[in-house]
Amino acid sequence: MNFPADLKYTKDHEWLKLVDYKTAIIGITGFAQSELGDIVYIDINEIEKYLNAEEVFGTIEAVKTVSDLFMPVAGKIVEVNDLLNNNPELVNTDPYGEGWMVKIEIANPEEVNALANAEAYEKMIG
Repeated sequence: MNFPADLKYTKDHEWLKLVDYKTAIIGITGFAQSELGDIVYIDINEIEKYLNAEEVFGTIEAVKTVSDLFMPVAGKIVEVNDLLNNNPELVNTDPYGEGWMVKIEIANPEEVNALANAEAYEKMIG
């Protein structure tokens, strides 16, 4: 399984990629999308709202289940990936690229350091 080294990871299987010191892109990991199966719908309705780390920012629906999406760090969602409205399967086919979910303004950049690196995440999921 692929775990890009330039990303940070959460215990809830979200990834975070820093765009710059105060901006990041968030999605779910390849492991998470494979566990969920075929993604059919993504609901993110927290745009422009400040959320703390580990708060729910939306849900992801697969054929057999619905799962919450959790903020890796505190911040404000400033953009949602509109491609997912008509193509939620991008999360399955390209979870680290076109399947990204939200862009955020990070409240405290130091929180990013508490997230797992690729090696630690791979050990976490076994």
